[in-house]
Amino acid sequence: MRRVADMTAYDDYLREAVVAARIAGSYQKSRFASSLNIEMKGDKDLVTEVDKESERLIVAHLHSRFPDHNIVAEEGDYPQGGSPCRWIIDPVDGTTNYAHGYPWFCSSIGLELSGELVAGVIYNPVYDELFTATKGGGAYLNGNRLFVSASAPLKNSLLGTGFPYDCATDPANNFANFIAFQKQARGIRRAGAAALDLAYVAAGRLDGFWELKLKAWDVAAGVLLVREAGGMVTSFDGSPYDLFAGRFVASNGLIHGEMVAMLASVASAGAE
Repeated sequence: MRRVADMTAYDDYLREAVVAARIAGSYQKSRFASSLNIEMKGDKDLVTEVDKESERLIVAHLHSRFPDHNIVAEEGDYPQGGSPCRWIIDPVDGTTNYAHGYPWFCSSIGLELSGELVAGVIYNPVYDELFTATKGGGAYLNGNRLFVSASAPLKNSLLGTGFPYDCATDPANNFANFIAFQKQARGIRRAGAAALDLAYVAAGRLDGFWELKLKAWDVAAGVLLVREAGGMVTSFDGSPYDLFAGRFVASNGLIHGEMVAMLASVASAGAE
């Protein structure tokens, strides 16, 4: 990796997102492995007071700097005004990990301008890894330029994925996809934080990633990171991704066709 100091038109936004992510990360570390109040949003989907306070800290900082900007975040509903700017926030991606004292979680903050991603931050406070990207400005880890891997074909690749909370009851559970990829790829990792999986694709640590039923706040910052690191992000069928559609394939670009073909093959067999 090499250090690059190029500035873009979106760096002011990025700078404040970094501050917000670090504020939340400091709080998360202070509460990590402590007693938590856990609420259930579903059978397996949980939320803690750390999620809620982290979101409050992030939103408060961003609103103090950009009071007219819109906010879309996991834990709260916010009024939407006429600003072309919209922050998309996951205060703690990897809440289940966090609640169990498993040190793999992050904050994810993405910014859309007129519907286009222009800035993104993913911060892992345990390892103090700060992933950042701006449109046209590249992707970085702690200030060092990131590039996707050059691994190909699929059989030489390490992939990441995850499973939806309702995997025990909904046939759209990613099990068949997982089995198919496990037979073809070098390996698969399921760490429990989609934002970090995408950051790892951007960093070349993973060669590809796929998952279904994701929310926009899970992926907004990570999608920009992958694209700015030279990678590719699409929907399962290879069409342009939709942040609110839930199905994403991200890769170094070299194995993208194989990944999309594999997903199509599983879908044609009536499973996924």
